[in-house]
Amino acid sequence: MKIAVLTGAGISAESGLQTFRGNNGLWEGYNIYEVATPEAWNKNPTLVQEFYNMRRKNVLAAKPNAAHFALVELEKYHQVQIITQNVDDLHERAGSKNIIHLHGKITQSRSTLDPNLVYDIQGWELKMGDKCELGSQLRPHIVWFGEAVPMIDNAIELVKNVDLLLIIGTSLQVYPAAGLATEVDTNTKIIVVNTEKIHSFSTNANVQFIQGNATVEIPKIVEELKVL
Repeated sequence: MKIAVLTGAGISAESGLQTFRGNNGLWEGYNIYEVATPEAWNKNPTLVQEFYNMRRKNVLAAKPNAAHFALVELEKYHQVQIITQNVDDLHERAGSKNIIHLHGKITQSRSTLDPNLVYDIQGWELKMGDKCELGSQLRPHIVWFGEAVPMIDNAIELVKNVDLLLIIGTSLQVYPAAGLATEVDTNTKIIVVNTEKIHSFSTNANVQFIQGNATVEIPKIVEELKVL
């Protein structure tokens, strides 16, 4: 069976990483438009670096949870592709092999001159003055609000050819990622696991909605999928 898994902030929240939606637009005390936009970087790159350094430190201290590990187990039985909106590396550290990061990775930096120049960050800190091979300042390898999502076309093509789309821990409010659920074939089954009800799916017969925590529900779903 071909399975695509779309994960959002909810799965990482259960590893202790904070989300910003539903919190008055504040992200760890910051207005997201002051730290997560190209305009913010142009206005105050030092503040943006400090913010992402703090987040990176939190990511490195966090650990994959039961939902992450259950998805790794699923790979033993089916063809699984992870598509994540999250910028952490918890899926990788759990052991998942096939991962598309729609919004980049916080553990990497990239050139401000050439976005194709991407580097792994050693440790948690990216400093002002750290430069790429072209001599330009390195920035977090993150897709900020207002920027294009380079990997979205790959994700769209992938979900068009799966038997099951498993959506975990996302409110489906951030586009274009939220639109992936509408790209699947009409016969494709969709399972949504989220702590809050997502009403946009309420009339679709092929959608199964499970309200609950990913760490509780995903291991149960994986056990059921093993025998299919």
